[in-house]
Amino acid sequence: MSPQPGGKKRFNFYWIYIILTVILFALYFSGKDESSQEEINMGQLIEMLKKGEVSKIDLVNKEDAEIYMKDDPKTVKYTYRIGSLERFEETVEKVQEESGIENPIYITNVQHKSWGLDILVNLLLPLILVIVFWVVLMRGMGRGSMGGGGQIFNIGKSKAQLFDKDNVPVNVTFKDVAGLEEAKVEIIEIVDFLKNPEKYTKLGGKIPKGVLLVGPPGTGKTLLAKSVAGEANVPFFSISGSDFVEMFVGVGASRVRDLFNNAKQKSPCIIFIDEIDAIGRARGKNPINGGNDERESTLNQLLTEMDGFGTNSGVIVLAATNRADILDKALMRAGRFDRQIYVELPDLIGRKEIFEVHMRNLKLGPDVDREFLAKQTPGFSGADIANVCNEAALMAARKGKDMIEKQDFMDAIDRIIGGLEKKNKIITADEKKVIAFHEAGHATTSWLLQYAHPLVKVTIVPRGKSLGAAWYLPEERQITTKEQLYHEMVATMGGRAAEQVIFGQISTGALSDLEKVTKQAFAMVTYYGLDETIGNLSYYDSTGQQDYSLTKPYSEKTAEIIDKQVSKLAEQAYQEALKILSEHKEGLTQLANKLIEKEVIFGEDLEHIFGKRPWDNNANEENTNEQKQESHEGQEGIG
Repeated sequence: MSPQPGGKKRFNFYWIYIILTVILFALYFSGKDESSQEEINMGQLIEMLKKGEVSKIDLVNKEDAEIYMKDDPKTVKYTYRIGSLERFEETVEKVQEESGIENPIYITNVQHKSWGLDILVNLLLPLILVIVFWVVLMRGMGRGSMGGGGQIFNIGKSKAQLFDKDNVPVNVTFKDVAGLEEAKVEIIEIVDFLKNPEKYTKLGGKIPKGVLLVGPPGTGKTLLAKSVAGEANVPFFSISGSDFVEMFVGVGASRVRDLFNNAKQKSPCIIFIDEIDAIGRARGKNPINGGNDERESTLNQLLTEMDGFGTNSGVIVLAATNRADILDKALMRAGRFDRQIYVELPDLIGRKEIFEVHMRNLKLGPDVDREFLAKQTPGFSGADIANVCNEAALMAARKGKDMIEKQDFMDAIDRIIGGLEKKNKIITADEKKVIAFHEAGHATTSWLLQYAHPLVKVTIVPRGKSLGAAWYLPEERQITTKEQLYHEMVATMGGRAAEQVIFGQISTGALSDLEKVTKQAFAMVTYYGLDETIGNLSYYDSTGQQDYSLTKPYSEKTAEIIDKQVSKLAEQAYQEALKILSEHKEGLTQLANKLIEKEVIFGEDLEHIFGKRPWDNNANEENTNEQKQESHEGQEGIG
């Protein structure tokens, strides 16, 4: 017996094992009274046969011979263990024949059954197997109810991982989250409620039951949610949306119920559902495949649970997704996820703070400037910046350095944006010349257009799938004018235009250029309403429902007009690029030759050839904008 928390003794299953073992031994040895039987050998048996003292020999189960003597014919006096049955029978017959015994005895076959063994095999053994199976089953279910999930009977149990002071503590706090100041301001209220719930409940206030974190991948949604649990010092249940759904019907709904039951027992606590769009998609929106009943039943159960537990129960649901537009409207209504926090890509200050966080454990050289690196990595998410720091450390280690220097970070940024350098790739002299003029065409047009992005670096060293690449520092705009978009298109067409101006022919190297220009022209015409012929109309669907439609939102006649205007806009950009490069052909040639010679050129080289851009106004020094790589790939993509 083992004591329970209440003082009572709990029955120990090991006593069952001991009792069963004793019974088995008793049954096995029962009925075997061999104290009056003497085991003899073959020689002794032969002597007894010759003298005629044996009255009967019973062959028991073809294994043992029981020998009866004439002086006591009803009692087994001796036994003999048989080795070979045929040899034994031949020996008995031969001895009696040679001895001339008038009334020889014959061996009798007897089948003896052990009632104890029969009971063991036919009754107790199946019973024991059933008991053992039941004990293992009960213990497995007990372990599953305490957090396990590997057994088949635990398939309906929640797979959420629990972080708390007794299990796995949450050590992430707001100091580990950088670049999300606005999001932290919004979510600090959740932490304050978990720490001091009376502050709100005494005034009749109600904290949001659900908070949805929306943002691009890698921006730190999961990290932000975990930091809330760390700051509030409360249990934190973490689970992915895909963990609710299995091939068995009803499993998802069962796991949702189990998750919320566990959360209520740990209240106050946080439930974090990552990638909630796996179960939260709008129901019945796909007319082709129909609704997934299992996924929809899981979503229905989640809706019920979120709207079912008490208002001030202390259970708060955090969820993260980068596809908020496809979530079911019932999930987004007030009373469920009634607050959305947008976790956006970090700005210059945010990127600098993120660099500081990820550089805490790095051995940095004196020339590493976090602000400079932040300017070189706009558009990077927190995960991208973490990758930059890690790649820089690996590059420095590969070179045998004791510290990570500025150039290591720059090489890491180049590798992440453009891919690994392929200096050994075989490129002919003619191809290299075409690539150089192609990239020089991009650089020249972008430098000479007011609203095109200023160039940072151009290279003709192959990276990834591209044979050449150009890096720019575009302005960080909230809105963009038609002229700005058009100048970007002209600069993109500069590569193909340079080939036409210099060589009189074009190549397949502009594939990605044409793809980008076509998409941008189509967006200008159909989404932004920047085309005079189509007018102030937009066929963009921000709700995402257009994906399920089998028809276009415009007529065939309008589609023809759109195709015509997109083609016209792209051709105008190409002709504008031809005009600019024809007027500055000499500078284009100088730039391309320098690129062939050095393989990498910078903005200073363009300034030396074409002069300063008059509209920059020292923008290069104060630029807080995004570094962007224009890598272009075709069948042998140039850039």
